[in-house]
Amino acid sequence: MSEPRPPDEVKIKLKHGEWEVEITCLESKVRQVVETVLSSVDSVKFADSAVQGQIDELRQEIEALKSRPAEPRPTNGEQKPVKGGMTCRGLIETLWLEGYFGGERSLGDVHEELSRRGYNYDRTAVSHSLTDMVRETILTRVGTMRNYRYIQKRPPGDAAKPG
Repeated sequence: MSEPRPPDEVKIKLKHGEWEVEITCLESKVRQVVETVLSSVDSVKFADSAVQGQIDELRQEIEALKSRPAEPRPTNGEQKPVKGGMTCRGLIETLWLEGYFGGERSLGDVHEELSRRGYNYDRTAVSHSLTDMVRETILTRVGTMRNYRYIQKRPPGDAAKPG
């Protein structure tokens, strides 16, 4: 629950172009504050038209990507091939495809291997990706909480077989 505002304090939401601003100020200062905010918003222009052109191009690309249909996710246990492997999950799948999980690997081992390859993901992200792969029966884990070791449940060639 928020603290009660003093009786002479007001809260205003302004929408100007692509900007949305929320202001809380004394009632006697509303006009001055709003004028200051609006003049600041209007003065924020890109001096370099090349930068503005690049931003416009990026917006068009984003809109084009949004309008593309999403790729369907496999539902029958089959694994999608890894494309580029730049996400934490994709990189761990790449390790699995390379046979890295043929022997037991700790979270620290996997995190270290990703770092060695030049990908510095937070240990939490690595842990979540490993847990997801355990849930999907790609990997299995042995040991106790905070001391799990991950090993492949099935080799990459058996991706379509249920675990």
